[in-house]
Amino acid sequence: MEKREQNQRVVITGMGTVNPLGNDVPTTWKRLLAGESGIDHFTRFDVGSFHTQIGGEVKDFDPAQYMEYKEARRTDPFIQYAMAATSQALQQSGLEISNEIADEVGVIVGTGIGGLTTVDNGYQTIREKGPRWVNPFTASMMLPNMAAGMIAIQHKVRGPNHCVVSACATGNTAIGEGWEIIRRGDARAMIVGASEAGLLPFTIAAFDRIQALSRRNDEPKKASRPFDAQRDGFVAGEGAATLILEDLEFAKARGAKILGEVTGYGSSADAYHVTAPAEGGSGAALAMERALKKAGITPEEVDYINAHGTSTPLNDKSETEAIKKVFGEYAYKVPVSSTKSMTGHLLGASGVVEAIVCLLTIQDQMIHPTINYEYPDPDCDLDYVPNTARPAKVKTALSNAFGFGGHNACIVVRAFED
Repeated sequence: MEKREQNQRVVITGMGTVNPLGNDVPTTWKRLLAGESGIDHFTRFDVGSFHTQIGGEVKDFDPAQYMEYKEARRTDPFIQYAMAATSQALQQSGLEISNEIADEVGVIVGTGIGGLTTVDNGYQTIREKGPRWVNPFTASMMLPNMAAGMIAIQHKVRGPNHCVVSACATGNTAIGEGWEIIRRGDARAMIVGASEAGLLPFTIAAFDRIQALSRRNDEPKKASRPFDAQRDGFVAGEGAATLILEDLEFAKARGAKILGEVTGYGSSADAYHVTAPAEGGSGAALAMERALKKAGITPEEVDYINAHGTSTPLNDKSETEAIKKVFGEYAYKVPVSSTKSMTGHLLGASGVVEAIVCLLTIQDQMIHPTINYEYPDPDCDLDYVPNTARPAKVKTALSNAFGFGGHNACIVVRAFED
């Protein structure tokens, strides 16, 4: 590998996604701008005894479009979603991973909970049939790092490769750490993303036991209502998203179309509570401040904030407080919207989906709405772009992601300027 200067500029050349709104980027963006919800009643298990009976399921997904049928049978859904999103992103980027550059292309694909479908199936098999009947591919199907590993195998990528796990901050952590790898000269390009496929009875019961989920079962499409006074919890979702990051010189040399630039990344820990955010949003504010500092910009230069915006009473209040702490009076002028109002909460995968949203916002100069915002909350008094998409001049966007355990990760995405 040739020696390169550190602090390389890092640009985005490809993006892909599978999520409750659609199995590609154009469909997802069209539905977001239209204010459509991808949330509905669960279809994969009997919900009769559950307090929460709704979620954001991926629909009409065919893994055979992205891998051989035999391979699909040997991979957990979270791996399948990640491989699909990656194939889409690579196709858009036009990046051909030849043997000559394979050592300089890496992968970071994270997950909050990994191959839980496989784990659940394994336990059921042991209880019903005994250990001899457990799928011999179980070990490789359930490991959280296997999405990154399988992507490297499929595309012959030999550079830095690992999985990050930081709960609901995972997606932004993956983007940020991939950004840092390129900036310090350890790769020319990084495939970064995150994936989740954990909509299972066990998972829903676990989140419900801590009263984190919405129980608005009679109105599933109105259940996720970030910053609204009548919010009663988040709506669990699933899916994956991938970005292709490249150092600027590498992207330009191969004639890539540049979609945008990652200019800042900040992370922090609340060091406060396993599920509740720190009082006053102090940890979230620190991550935002660090992202802006690395980007070399002031708060007033941010044109749009894609909020973590989960629709839980504590998170939305805390995030609002954190934004005010960082942005001061300007907090009331910058538009803020929550993608989760339509996708539900994709846990670890949310951050990368929302980074794609930031890119599209910059490209199309349109901000998608926060739907279901009907009853103002005095504790949440910012401009949440309620219910209707809005044209706006957006050059710089900040994306927030905060997770259980007190993990915080924020990234700054900007329009590319040569």
